[in-house]
Amino acid sequence: MLRQDFRPVDIIAKKQRGGALSGDEIAWFVGASAEGTIPDYQISAFLMAVYFKGMNLTETRDLVRAMVETGKVLSLASVPGTKVDKHSTGGVGDKISLIVGPLVASVGVHVPMVSGRGLGHTGGTLDKLESIPGFRTDLNPRRFERIVREVGICIIGQTDEIAPADRKLYALRDVTSTIVCLPLIVSSILSKKIASGADAVVFDIKTGRGAFMDTTERAGELARLLARVASMMGMKTSAVVTRMDEPLGRCVGNALEVREAVEVLRGSLVDDLVEVSLGLGSEMLLLAGKARRRSEAYTLLRTALVGGKALQTFRQMVRAQGGDATIVEDLRKLPQPRHTLRVLSKAEGYVDNVDALTVGRVALILGAGRLKSSDGVDHAAGIELLKKRGDWVREGEPLAVLSTGRAQVPKACAALFREAVRVSRRRPSARPVIIGKVTAAGMERLPMPSGRIR
Repeated sequence: MLRQDFRPVDIIAKKQRGGALSGDEIAWFVGASAEGTIPDYQISAFLMAVYFKGMNLTETRDLVRAMVETGKVLSLASVPGTKVDKHSTGGVGDKISLIVGPLVASVGVHVPMVSGRGLGHTGGTLDKLESIPGFRTDLNPRRFERIVREVGICIIGQTDEIAPADRKLYALRDVTSTIVCLPLIVSSILSKKIASGADAVVFDIKTGRGAFMDTTERAGELARLLARVASMMGMKTSAVVTRMDEPLGRCVGNALEVREAVEVLRGSLVDDLVEVSLGLGSEMLLLAGKARRRSEAYTLLRTALVGGKALQTFRQMVRAQGGDATIVEDLRKLPQPRHTLRVLSKAEGYVDNVDALTVGRVALILGAGRLKSSDGVDHAAGIELLKKRGDWVREGEPLAVLSTGRAQVPKACAALFREAVRVSRRRPSARPVIIGKVTAAGMERLPMPSGRIR
């Protein structure tokens, strides 16, 4: 029963003046918002006040707790050991969950994942998985627990029982331009992770042109706040900052990204995807106590990847969640585009950059993404990059293949894609995708194992 001695207007005014809200005030406002007793215009005013005035550490923790308490915490009591999730702040071509989740689960760590859908230029894990015929992400809590216990991994979407206040607040943040606000980002992420039953989570904080956090400094600030609030809530965390200046891998789009993830699990070496998967996966193993040293974690993960254990776990997960697991052997069973268009280079030289934001916008026009949460997606739409940073391209040589399941590929897409690609006569220097692990002291380099994965 919600207390009746608070008024929304008083709480909004207090935050507008820069005052610190009490735990009771935050709990009442969030609970009433979830119940629908506060109108959207007052919730929007509250979000705008937080956007401009911020929240201190205690307020942010109380906001997380209040959002969790509007729903239920999923029980994973029958699942042994430390349960570890992984969360990305969003990017272009980011199919890492499809690789690292089964990879970590295949070495004995249970991975309960509650993922989201794509919005704007960023892709969503659920949309990618639902391009697999029959795959279901709307499972009930009991089935979710059983699959995590028996397979080692299950990936579902946010249910009505998982932090329902987050759905309300997120939808209003999207239309009031209050998305990029650290206390609101932290409360949205952590409320879902705590409610999903995970004991620990590894955060993949994206930075660069295709990310919400456009600088390494801002990404580090978000990472440190996530870690501090999670610790206050009794959750173990690790935060890694990774580049999102150009797309991850060579495919952008739902079915295309599933195909590429399966190819990596089959043993195809896609350097940036493997680098990020091993980096994040090793952090997950360390949090779970499966490995004591990073070198030990790398060895476990490399063996599982090369030996096919990770692919087998992916196959089992797809089958357990109702999907057609034979796509692992026959990728042609994934949705296929009706139309394709090759984009040809108008210059010769080394590809110096492929702008992630522009590529994401092209994918959105092709139908791979959504402008608002109620939009549908074209699972066959997307982009296959034939050239990436450091590759040599001749004039007239294809840069990419654009695909769509709709009537045709809009001609404007080719011109827009060319704007994303910068060609130079000088070969660009190599740069790691993983910038580092965020610690209280700053950014710690995350060393990668020597040698290739073969």
